[in-house]
Amino acid sequence: MTSIGGFTFYDCTSLTSITIPNSVTSIGNFAFYYCTGLISVTIPNSVTSIGGSAFSHCSSLTSISIPNSVTSIGVAAFYGTAWYNNQPDGILYIGKIVYKYLGTMPEGTQIEIKAGTVGIAPEAFSSCTGLTSVTIPESVTSIGNKAFSGCTSLTSVTLDSNEIANRSTSIKEIFGDQV
Repeated sequence: MTSIGGFTFYDCTSLTSITIPNSVTSIGNFAFYYCTGLISVTIPNSVTSIGGSAFSHCSSLTSISIPNSVTSIGVAAFYGTAWYNNQPDGILYIGKIVYKYLGTMPEGTQIEIKAGTVGIAPEAFSSCTGLTSVTIPESVTSIGNKAFSGCTSLTSVTLDSNEIANRSTSIKEIFGDQV
């Protein structure tokens, strides 16, 4: 088995434990959506992508181990989990990915994405109206749809050294209607 397809365990409320084999490289959209009995998940180093809403609303999920091999995480992959709800305000990094800015961003915020980051998830900074500038290191190879959508105060974006190599979205999809 190389992937766990979308909706595979959707709404399996009695599922309390899952062992993901090392052969799995991707977890699809909504794969474990609403598995409210799931408490802990360890994702093996073989996994490189986690789909949108993959673990959303697994309300009992308090422990998630995500390796640095994951280079792509879909929108809302962990929303509604106890783990996500207990994260501190600020930039939430999951491995080498900027996953989401949590809380209310203060006005005039300038962000420098840390070196070694490989991706910015869809909607990571969506509606962060306090964001005025962002510096993205050359290690970032992908930026998800609407990553900066609704950032109405954003006036400066610096891409260190290189163009984002594997960008699969357009500038408008990343920054929304403000461009």
